[in-house]
Amino acid sequence: MDSMERKHEICSPFIPRRNALTKTSAEIVSEARQSLRVPSTQRPFTPRDGHRQLFGQSSARAVVDNRPPSTFSLHAQNFDAPDSRPGSGTRLSPLDHKPKLPVPCDAEDPFRALPKPPTDPLETKRGLAGTRARLLRGGSLTTLPPVEGKTDVNQGLNAGPGQKQPSAKRLSSSDHSDHHKPGPRRAASESRIKQPADDSGANPRAGQRTELGTGENTTSTKEDAGAVVWNNVIAPLLQQLESVAAGSSAGSVDRLCDLCDSLHSTLAEADLLGRRCKRRSGILRTLFRLIDLNSAQLNLQITKLCLSLCVSGNNLLNICKLVFQISRSESNDVLFQNSSIIDSLLGILSSEDVSDCGEALLYSVGTLKFLSGNSAILRLLLDKNCIGIAQKLIQGLCRAEDTNSTIAGHILVQLTATLRNLADHPDSRPLFVSFSILSDLCDVLRLHRKDQDICTNISRIYSKLSSYSECRLALAQTPDCYQLFLELLSKHHQKQDLVVRLLFTLGNLTAKSDEARQQLFQCTGCMDTLLKLYDNYQRRENAPQMHQRMPSTLQEDEDVLVKLVRVLANMCIHSTVGPALATNTTCIQLLMETLELRSVQESEELLVNVAATINNLSFYQEGNSVLTHNQLTIAKLVLKLLLSSSMDAVLEATRVYGNLSQSKDVRDYIMQNKVHQFLVMLLDSKSTEMCFSACGVLTNLALDPPSRVKLSLGGAAAKLVDCLKDLGPGDWQLAGQVCQALWNMSGGSEMLLDSEERDSLLEILTTYSDDDEALRWIKNEDMRDYHKACWELEFLPVASKLIKTLKPPDPTA
Repeated sequence: MDSMERKHEICSPFIPRRNALTKTSAEIVSEARQSLRVPSTQRPFTPRDGHRQLFGQSSARAVVDNRPPSTFSLHAQNFDAPDSRPGSGTRLSPLDHKPKLPVPCDAEDPFRALPKPPTDPLETKRGLAGTRARLLRGGSLTTLPPVEGKTDVNQGLNAGPGQKQPSAKRLSSSDHSDHHKPGPRRAASESRIKQPADDSGANPRAGQRTELGTGENTTSTKEDAGAVVWNNVIAPLLQQLESVAAGSSAGSVDRLCDLCDSLHSTLAEADLLGRRCKRRSGILRTLFRLIDLNSAQLNLQITKLCLSLCVSGNNLLNICKLVFQISRSESNDVLFQNSSIIDSLLGILSSEDVSDCGEALLYSVGTLKFLSGNSAILRLLLDKNCIGIAQKLIQGLCRAEDTNSTIAGHILVQLTATLRNLADHPDSRPLFVSFSILSDLCDVLRLHRKDQDICTNISRIYSKLSSYSECRLALAQTPDCYQLFLELLSKHHQKQDLVVRLLFTLGNLTAKSDEARQQLFQCTGCMDTLLKLYDNYQRRENAPQMHQRMPSTLQEDEDVLVKLVRVLANMCIHSTVGPALATNTTCIQLLMETLELRSVQESEELLVNVAATINNLSFYQEGNSVLTHNQLTIAKLVLKLLLSSSMDAVLEATRVYGNLSQSKDVRDYIMQNKVHQFLVMLLDSKSTEMCFSACGVLTNLALDPPSRVKLSLGGAAAKLVDCLKDLGPGDWQLAGQVCQALWNMSGGSEMLLDSEERDSLLEILTTYSDDDEALRWIKNEDMRDYHKACWELEFLPVASKLIKTLKPPDPTA
């Protein structure tokens, strides 16, 4: 606590002159309230889950039999090869599992045979007319875009050494004829197949309008162009893929990855990605067979191609499972860094609906959860607007119908875990605020308040982000968030990891906001919920609550109390909440019980927070204050903190004694147990905070004449003079407190100091009373006005009184 937050903690018989500097009682109380302490604590630690699973061992879903699996096997036979078949109702049987693929030689399969370009393009059109009639889909191919680069189709084609294979565009344009035979019209079943828009923004139905409006010649031309690209570029690439896959050379995986990359480039160049390629089922069939090679690197290339070809249904689910399976191994993270697969996954999150592709979304988000644990990929996710996409997905999941609520809950577990990882990065905080993620997560809590996994993940996000002012403000502005947190604390009171994080968040919200303290206190059942939690986690011998709670370590139980007591300490600072808590018998009794049950060695942070709470409550000593009626008992309990080896505990105990020592019974207890001797020793600590608190207690002790003599004989006056000399110029509040203690010890007359000590004190006071001399030690110009005000109000009045007492009488007077 810095000096700006300090105040007078004692009642002193010293009364300053009645002048313009005299403070009103309201000012004194206001100044005192500014010093009420806000205890600090560490954020609950979340150990990293070493096993990449959809639901970890601590998940409530870990014991549920029908949860989606994290482990499964995928083979080519699991995929539906005719993904883009026409709507004829005919369904091909699954492919048999073949670990090694033989070189295809079936001439009846047009997708596997290596075509030979005819010499006459017209023969090509006549030969493929029947094929076009069967394969034609919802619309004609649009005009091919300009070629941005040349596709390298390696060995297996008939290009000579040093020659480059013609690109898809050059092949299609060179084989065009000025006159074409009209192509067949589409069947009704074919036109029902939906074609998504391509990346260029062209209308997918443009081909249909062209066919109907301008005749069939243009359609035939475009179909011929697609056939030429297929025959001369794509089909040979598929042939090479199967040929290389059938081999067993060491570099076959790298070669297959290169071929897949070339295939993707060729399809993109010919504008055949998505569902625009009429023979995409042949491409997919070849790609699915490669999955059995079980190469993570190759499977990511396959996934990229399949997603670019807009697989759907069972194939989309299996592709997402395949990526999920690869991401489970941390060693594969580098493959995702060097691939565009993350963009594809984010695209799935943006475009797919939970009612249609719930499981595919689940495994896609699960993959992102794993990858977000990698710091390098975490940065990539932020750059690719992952938080913005997550926000839209959250809103969509919150609108999910009851029939989809189960899968929506599973997805939200993965999504909130991903956001929890993203919250670790400093650059994520402005995004969480700008996308209103914090308020959206409150909506999720309201809808899924029974789901412990979702609630725990969101509590982890809040505990991380509420440490920062901009996030606290955004969360505090969310309607009814305090009531929601209290309801969750009551509902899940046995789940320690959820409870401790919600309490930590509430402690952060109430740390610096008086409005938050009042809003929390005014919530329905606030104190009942908090004190019930306190009682539940209070460690007692053979307590029935210990057997009712879920298994957790004693340290975890204590961490709950640390965070809960911090919330109480913060709430006490509010001028109306503090007196209410001071009269709450249950609250005071629980605090006293903690002091009695725990030792400083085992529970230092908890006892320090309890002492801080008692110190804050001791400012409200109304007649009906429970704390006032028990202050002697509290003084006895706090003594073990004062005598401990923990300086934090000693400081907090000294602050408590500074307020409780206003009571004559407490002062007598301190003197009878020689606690004052320890307080005098604290003046040598060279800590302004410790000396300030010790001076406050000594000032109150010096109210009683018998104690005054004991203090002076014990060397208290000399220690106070040393403290004033060493620390006074840097802290005028401390200097004023030392002077008050010296004034009380003098009883308004000559104090018990030898002549040398009296002369030294007089010289110090005279020097410090000069304003130029007093402020020359202040090097921080920004704080100069503050220090000057403290010097004028806190130090100068009482120093002037002391100077008059110390000066020898003027014989001429």
